[in-house]
Amino acid sequence: MTKRSSSTKSSGTIGIKEFLFSLLLILAAWFGKEYLGIELSDLGSSYNGGTQYVGDPSAGGVQVAFTAPVYPDKAENRVGGLDVQLAAAVNGAQQSVDIAAFDFDLERVADALTAVHNRGVRVRMVVDTDNLDLEEMELLQKAGIPVVDDDRDAFMHNKFVIIDGYQVWMGSWNLTDNGTYRNNNNVLVIDSQRLAENYTAEFKEMFEDSAFGVTSPDDTPHPFVEINGIQFENYFEAEGDVRVRIIELIEGAQSEIEFMAFAFTDDDIAKALIDRAREGIPVRGVIEGRNAESTGADFGSLSKGGVDVLKDGNPYILHHKVIIVDDIVITGSYNFTASAANNNDENVLIVHSSDIAAQYRQEFERVYKQAKEAQ
Repeated sequence: MTKRSSSTKSSGTIGIKEFLFSLLLILAAWFGKEYLGIELSDLGSSYNGGTQYVGDPSAGGVQVAFTAPVYPDKAENRVGGLDVQLAAAVNGAQQSVDIAAFDFDLERVADALTAVHNRGVRVRMVVDTDNLDLEEMELLQKAGIPVVDDDRDAFMHNKFVIIDGYQVWMGSWNLTDNGTYRNNNNVLVIDSQRLAENYTAEFKEMFEDSAFGVTSPDDTPHPFVEINGIQFENYFEAEGDVRVRIIELIEGAQSEIEFMAFAFTDDDIAKALIDRAREGIPVRGVIEGRNAESTGADFGSLSKGGVDVLKDGNPYILHHKVIIVDDIVITGSYNFTASAANNNDENVLIVHSSDIAAQYRQEFERVYKQAKEAQ
């Protein structure tokens, strides 16, 4: 059976380790600005592939980033994106880099991984079986970097990176050129030892124990984490039940709901959105056009149920998996589908922050406007 996915089309006083790591990030940011023409704090105004800071990264911070596709895609435009920023972060690693990537073909990041591996940093990777034979994966393995695949029909669908047991990159972003420069994606970059412990535990289950999907234990060390006053809920699927929590949050909406979805076939989540729309809560959404009319898709039922939902306007792919409920953001690798809930390896963060919700809502408005113009 071929399973190639169409997704390819703790706050407080800091220690010396945290200080040095943050200094490294500042230097990486300076390098990006001086030599690549990117400003790591100007995403809100220019959408140039940069990163929006929320809070103070040196004290344990949260960065929000969105890809900025240019149409038509041209090789000369593939500069200054998330691949450049991740490569800089990897190059700054002192101890370890763990990557769980559904798909991977980023040459800059592969070069960075090889370089740090060669100077003694422990580098490990988990990848979905269908993408094990990509050129970059083969080059990493030839360099001596251990790679584990899931060897099953369901997806190892995660997209996360853990650097030095402290910094976590997560979101909808596949580590590919398409994911970086063609598709709409979002990333959270979070400095938190406790959150990194969650992702490391999940990584070890896959890399060391070959435990994937429902065979993976539901034993997240810190399901609730606070960073600079921001509350995070952390879920891993399919061993968990984040669907129940998503529906609970939708049912508790007080002012508005927006969503951006690559795939939407979960009838229970769709029903919760429809019920809130009928109760007078404004509900708007954008779904990847190629999937809106697919078998089991909820686009039609959402529209008929009073939800203001559009097919996306990106000529490539809308790859977000985001729901914004009032001042709460739900994001990760998790498509709103039965496969994500019951079979795949996925990760989700639920972020309680008006500042971060405002950044995601800004991205939604841009995506919604583009979708509206494409109708």
